[in-house]
Amino acid sequence: MADIFDQDRIFFPEDPELRVLGSVEKLAQWRHRNRGPAFIRIGRRIAYHGTDLNAYLNAQRVDPNGEAA
Repeated sequence: MADIFDQDRIFFPEDPELRVLGSVEKLAQWRHRNRGPAFIRIGRRIAYHGTDLNAYLNAQRVDPNGEAA
């Protein structure tokens, strides 16, 4: 599966690229519930590494035919 997010970039919740996953509020709910992609806490800021975002999306993949990727 092709990567959607740049592997070497750090993304912040307000970045427009993260709208693929949901709103800023949705990401905050996931963090609070220990769900969603892995994140980095930098002081009071939250960030996501591109590698973690791609890994999360790949883990969510569902093949309706039940075939291996």
